[in-house]
Amino acid sequence: MPQTPSATASATPTDVDRIVRRYVAVWSEPDAAARRRAVARLWSQDGVEFVEGVQFRGHEGLVDRLAEAYGLFVASGDYRVTDDDRVSVHGDVVVFTIQLRYSKGPQAGEVAWAARVFLLLDDDGRILQDYQLTVQPLPQA
Repeated sequence: MPQTPSATASATPTDVDRIVRRYVAVWSEPDAAARRRAVARLWSQDGVEFVEGVQFRGHEGLVDRLAEAYGLFVASGDYRVTDDDRVSVHGDVVVFTIQLRYSKGPQAGEVAWAARVFLLLDDDGRILQDYQLTVQPLPQA
């Protein structure tokens, strides 16, 4: 049965910082086994990510999602994953912006893509629901 958030659970600033750092880092993790362990630490067993009208459910679905994103964007060295250092927290909800920045060429360091991330945490500080809402789409090639 899926977990529901607790009305009393609340993440501390240290917890939030750790969650955001781990979340951003997992998108750049080249090692499949390390990525799988990171997913287990970050998301609840019933965790789900919603992005672009698609849902990725449970650890297996999230591991597959991360592997695909890594292969498409980070493995080539064309992009690196960052956040914008602005995090908002309200009880069990953590909101921040994740970004793909160009790693090469004249645009190196510039933001190529960005999304607002809304995380709903469970009582253990793991992600129950993860919403990525694109605010800056990738340029069309």
